[in-house]
Amino acid sequence: MTAPSSTRTCPSCVRRRRNSVDLHRQRGFSLIEVMVVVVIIGIMAALIVPNLMDRPDQARVVAARQDIATLMQALKLYRLDNGRYPSASDGLQALLGNKGPQGTGRAYLDQLPNDPWGKPYQYLNPGVHSEIDVFSFGADGQPGGEGNDADIGSWNP
Repeated sequence: MTAPSSTRTCPSCVRRRRNSVDLHRQRGFSLIEVMVVVVIIGIMAALIVPNLMDRPDQARVVAARQDIATLMQALKLYRLDNGRYPSASDGLQALLGNKGPQGTGRAYLDQLPNDPWGKPYQYLNPGVHSEIDVFSFGADGQPGGEGNDADIGSWNP
């Protein structure tokens, strides 16, 4: 004789109950798992963040050196065309050609860049370090200084 169907459970019902119990158990992370992840992220941040903190300052120095190299190339072309570098009174404005105050003719640059700190580049003719000097006073905008405040010029590549 067979048992009444109401006392028997079908195999699919048992599977469904077992799966719902398994899903209920795996619903979230344990406190230990979360703490391990937080500690790992903290260690990584402690190692990486100090290296990234001075990157913007390094990028500004690199940008200033690149601008100075561009200005030096334009000054060399000016010298080839005119037989001399612009005078100290003409300054870097002479590289703008007709757009500049002197209106010398050929434009060697479309516009004069400012240094990465927003100040104009300095020009000396005759220069202190070479025949001409093009430089930025750095982050502090003052002559001299160390680190980010150091002068960046055509004399230090």
